[in-house]
Amino acid sequence: MTDTTNNQPSASKAPTHIAYHVRERKGDKGFWTRIGAAWAHGDGNGFNIQVEIMPLDGRISLRVASEKSE
Repeated sequence: MTDTTNNQPSASKAPTHIAYHVRERKGDKGFWTRIGAAWAHGDGNGFNIQVEIMPLDGRISLRVASEKSE
């Protein structure tokens, strides 16, 4: 079945942003775990976000996708 509502990102396009769960640690940098990805809408006015897990604490940060691992 084909999704014609455009709610899901195209499998052929790489995500424009990566979603991370960030947990703060005392006296050190936060601990970042990749939890999903986001694709910019074609009109530039929003994103489709696909999250594999939903954290119960910390925060979610969206970062521009890059070749370099963070």
